Amino acid sequence: MKNKKSKHVEHADEKKLKLLGFISFLFGFSEALLLYVTSDYFSQMLKSRNVSSFYFIAYVVALIGLLNMHKLVKLMGKSGAFFLFFLLQIYLLFGLVFLKQPIVGAILMMLYIVINYFSWTVLDVIIEEYSEDKKSGRIRGFHLMVLSAGIMVGPFLSTELLARFGFEGLFIATLVLNCLMLVVALVGLRGVNGKFRGKLTVQDIGMKILTNKNVLNIYIVSLALEAFFALMIVYTPLYLLGLGFSWQQIGIAFTIMLIPFVALEYPIGILADKKFGEKEMIIGGLLIMSIATFAIFFMTSKSIFAWAAILLVTRIGAASVEILRDSYFYKKIDGRDVDLISFFRTTRAVAYLLATGLSAMLLVIAPMKYIFILVAGMVLVGVYPAFRLEDNKSEEELRLEE
Repeated sequence: MKNKKSKHVEHADEKKLKLLGFISFLFGFSEALLLYVTSDYFSQMLKSRNVSSFYFIAYVVALIGLLNMHKLVKLMGKSGAFFLFFLLQIYLLFGLVFLKQPIVGAILMMLYIVINYFSWTVLDVIIEEYSEDKKSGRIRGFHLMVLSAGIMVGPFLSTELLARFGFEGLFIATLVLNCLMLVVALVGLRGVNGKFRGKLTVQDIGMKILTNKNVLNIYIVSLALEAFFALMIVYTPLYLLGLGFSWQQIGIAFTIMLIPFVALEYPIGILADKKFGEKEMIIGGLLIMSIATFAIFFMTSKSIFAWAAILLVTRIGAASVEILRDSYFYKKIDGRDVDLISFFRTTRAVAYLLATGLSAMLLVIAPMKYIFILVAGMVLVGVYPAFRLEDNKSEEELRLEE
């Protein structure tokens, strides 16, 4: 994807990357406070466990916005867009704290999901601004590790807050973290407005990806991963609540489940850079995810630790694919490609639309546990394009060639 004739040379800025790492940690922490309980919030608003419609509407809006985000970034700059989205998140959280009407709360929560998605995408663009290709696995692995460390703290704390103070307590805690992130970003990210190639239309970008087989294949792999996250995040807590587990028990299980994202992503990123490339490990991660998710369908245990164990295995695969997907893609582009990054990040929105649309239809005719068969099948679809990837050469392989 990169133009070989381009004179642009990437250099890693370690100071900025450390600051962005701290912001990533806070971002993960604040996101996790609401991430696994949002489906229950929607369930209470809708008085139904089939909550796919809320996510479907939110991600239709997100997809439209994301396809046009490069225009806003070009107008305001990267840091300007980042600050704008964070201010909007803060206003929405104020609304969730003080406005009590169920319909208004549901609308505000859907808007928060959309704006949070935009914030995450712009943060992604800013990280790429200070990265370099040969270190993509390490840099992306580090940021996913600290992001996941924040997310790992979230479920236990959020379920405790929910049990003690209800959703209002969660919204206040999330609001405080968002305010802290905004202050840190205002101090450390002023002037992060690097130039980028913003001249492509949506159609141009789509064709550029469709005609590059490697980027197209990693896009499909990313769709499979995001479909897994979409349905597991939405329906696993509802399913466990239906089995009789408490929010405190679910918080413990989810905290254990998230360990691979903290423990594995950074070392796997190093291995991808230095030893193996990404392809083989992506295939292995997808197979682990699919097999372990399929096994959940047959789970009958009443032990929360048995559930934590099987969910942990699914996340070993997911953590591997997440870092390797990012490492592979970001070795193909650089910080000027805001339009391409924002298009690539549409995989979350597209996956949510596909996954929630299919799950909504499935739940009309089948019990909730059949969601896990759907998830396993969607993940398995990603294996074929993973086999078709042209593997990036590792540092060791390049030295051998020389």
